[in-house]
Amino acid sequence: MTGVLLGLMAGIGLMLVINGWVRGRTPAIADRIDPYLRDIIPLAQTHGPAAGILGPMLRRAAHLVGQTLGGTASVRRRLIRLSSTMSIDQFRMQQVMWGLTGFGSCAAVSALLYARGTVNVVPLLVLCCLGFIGGVLARDQALTGEVRRHEARLAEEFPTVADLLALAVAAGEGPAASLDRVVRVCHGELAVELDRVLGSIRTGTPLVRAFDDLAARTGVPTIARFAEGLAVAVERGTPLVDVLHAQAADVREATRRELIEVGGRKEVAMMIPVVFLILPVTIVFAFFPGFIGLHLTSGF
Repeated sequence: MTGVLLGLMAGIGLMLVINGWVRGRTPAIADRIDPYLRDIIPLAQTHGPAAGILGPMLRRAAHLVGQTLGGTASVRRRLIRLSSTMSIDQFRMQQVMWGLTGFGSCAAVSALLYARGTVNVVPLLVLCCLGFIGGVLARDQALTGEVRRHEARLAEEFPTVADLLALAVAAGEGPAASLDRVVRVCHGELAVELDRVLGSIRTGTPLVRAFDDLAARTGVPTIARFAEGLAVAVERGTPLVDVLHAQAADVREATRRELIEVGGRKEVAMMIPVVFLILPVTIVFAFFPGFIGLHLTSGF
């Protein structure tokens, strides 16, 4: 009877394994059309040769990571603010690859620890899982850092671009022609954003709507106010030169206030090495000779 039960369980397990293998062999619709689209956007060019070989597996893992973590709207918003052409699926695949990198690093460390025989297997498995989770979360934090640096560069470039636009408008050119001239002269993150606005205008989007879209997708408040103010000025016929000069002056004033605040924070941070490093050393140099003198006097 025991042999019958064991044989039955082994047969059921073998059937489940074969069934899962057959289902896994059935290609999905994305896998079937992927060979016909590789000439358009090769997966290996966007994510490397490993992604080109393990594409279907990485896609499934990326879909699982997206369902587990959620936050698709937040990722989409940050990608838009970054002006990135990366899709959410591509970002999830990058998260999976970062997670696998963290898992591999922790697995190598765990193998060395296990070879010495000083650590149990369970903590090492937990460490590997934490390495995968840490890699996935690290890619999300890296995206946030990229967005922050991108917006900082936009804020730095904005006063110069606003002054150039004001000069072009004061010279008699229209808003679209002024944008074209500034885009051709300037090089930077903000010039790329204005180039997108100019491309929208050339494809038939009204000027006001193009600037409204710029205000909606940017995460820099000064540039959002600039785009909204420019759209209102064009719509109502307000002189653009005064608007642009006022916007540039406001941004410079905001930058000056930010520098003063950063300087105040750095001043407080500079007190830490002074109080905990330089001041104790100074006290030791001041009192140590007297202490030695007292010790010698008491010895005599």
